[in-house]
Amino acid sequence: MSGTVRLTTAQALVRFLARQFTERDGARQRLIGATWGIFGHGNVAGLGQALVEYGAEMPFHQGRNEQAMVHAAVGHARQSGRLTTHAVTTSIGPGATNLVTGAALATINHLPVLLLPGDVFATRPADPVLQQLEVPYAGDVSVNDCLRPVSAYFDRVTRPEALIPAALQAMRVLTDPVATGAVTLALPQDVQAEAFDWPEDFFAERVWSVRRQAPDPAEVAAAARAVRGAARPLLVAGGGVHHSAAEDALRAFADATGIPVASTQAGKGSLRHDHPADVGGIGHTGTATADELARGADLVIGVGTRYTDFTTASGTLFAADGVRFVNLNVAPFDAHKMAGATVVADARAGLEALTGALAGHRVEPAYAASYTAGKERWEQRVDAAYAADEPDARPTQTQVLGLLDALVTDEDVVINAAGSLPGDLHKLWRARSPRQYHVEYGYSCMGYEIPAAIGVSLAAPERPVWALVGDGTYLMMPTEIVTAVQEDIPIKVVILQNHGYASIGGLSESVGGERFGTDYRYRAPDGTYTGGPLPVDLAANAASLGLPVTRAKTVDELRAALREAREADGPTCVYVETETTDTVSGPPPAQAWWDVPVAEIATRPSAVKAREEYDRHVSDRRRHL
Repeated sequence: MSGTVRLTTAQALVRFLARQFTERDGARQRLIGATWGIFGHGNVAGLGQALVEYGAEMPFHQGRNEQAMVHAAVGHARQSGRLTTHAVTTSIGPGATNLVTGAALATINHLPVLLLPGDVFATRPADPVLQQLEVPYAGDVSVNDCLRPVSAYFDRVTRPEALIPAALQAMRVLTDPVATGAVTLALPQDVQAEAFDWPEDFFAERVWSVRRQAPDPAEVAAAARAVRGAARPLLVAGGGVHHSAAEDALRAFADATGIPVASTQAGKGSLRHDHPADVGGIGHTGTATADELARGADLVIGVGTRYTDFTTASGTLFAADGVRFVNLNVAPFDAHKMAGATVVADARAGLEALTGALAGHRVEPAYAASYTAGKERWEQRVDAAYAADEPDARPTQTQVLGLLDALVTDEDVVINAAGSLPGDLHKLWRARSPRQYHVEYGYSCMGYEIPAAIGVSLAAPERPVWALVGDGTYLMMPTEIVTAVQEDIPIKVVILQNHGYASIGGLSESVGGERFGTDYRYRAPDGTYTGGPLPVDLAANAASLGLPVTRAKTVDELRAALREAREADGPTCVYVETETTDTVSGPPPAQAWWDVPVAEIATRPSAVKAREEYDRHVSDRRRHL
């Protein structure tokens, strides 16, 4: 029978977390690699003291913004294949509520992160205490309850001994390939500091096996029959391919069958861009090749995808009469989408089984020749968009991507999340390795890029990590630049200044909104934001936070600045004001329609015209039954 050790609840939690491990395919690693924190009322005396007490066991990172700390943990988890993550501790009150956006992002993307917000006193010796939300109809509600709907698991630890089952449940969810996301343990500030006699076994090393769920043989056989009976099959690779490290299995499947592979934002890089079967991104921001194949496909094989409408155009793109779906997904909820036949399994295990069941089967040569020709045509369009033949000209956004594309190797990681860049990257970027393309588009959260780059760099310190940010997303959350400088984390920040919300501006124009409220400009005499550009100097701002900044005004200057940034040993920044009026080297237009409702009644001509266009497309919507 084990003995006991007397510790505070916070001390016990830190010691427990330091002894949790994951294991998959024989590889073992720490589950909680470090803790991020900003201290205030509700966590400074509890978890703050515990992290000092056990600093040798639990690495600590100092954050500047609570949401950003979650983004850093999520970036680390994604780069690590969901096998390791970070914890995040905050105060009660604004510190806790600042976690909500980051928690939603983690849960939507099925990425594990442990949230440890302080909470109000469990014993209520004083009521209300500082930063306490008083709810007249419920005495047990605090602001942390905002985290319930965005958490994959939530518990409030109101007694020290309640930590034991709560902590074990938290680890279970963090390591569950289906259920994982943000896990919240709300910790009342008095309970954190309270001592308790803990069983020593609670602190024993514990290994959590990350399961690879094997497919049901009957489901594999049915899927194989569907594939063998299809003339124009298309595979859609989602983020689940990366999460299960199924890239080699997908390549073997494509090599054996010749079935073309399109990718969602989360799945891009599942095949190298130059693999014969890779036809690029799918959906509104996809390639012409992938979207044309999707329109004609008689069978769609979804692997690890949620069929998000924007990234797959799932409501309108799959237009062939009688089109059917086979969905390989570890989550039954996603496997059953689109009324598809299901293979509920780990992506790697399922692909290996399906490849075996299809031994000897291959698509017709004419079909392969057709998509190969389409792939070649699209590559020519990418070359045209990337071309930067005028060395003294101001670069366009796509030329920025082209210059970066010419510089990087398989080792580089490119991070983005919001604005017009995700669309350009999905269409144009030539992913060279499974972890190179890191675009967070499940939540598309502005401000994600810089903190996520820090998390990725901590997970893979040997890899050059690029955070691509527009001026809009930069202004949302530049604060973690200070963290990168403080800890000498060698992220490469590229700020693209185009004076506003370019992506939403374009969308606004297309739906009759006339770019209202999307440009960063002075007010004109008529009251609209159509005056001159604001004299905001983001390069100076980044420099004021301690980041070395290179200003690049021309194509040649940008080429040299990117090269210098890649070789830098510490954090650095390249600032470029992009050309927005060029129509020659811009990105190709959208290849699929995305459903964004337009005002049904309006008097302004732009909105009337947009509604006419909407009515023309909306008739193509369908439910796959």
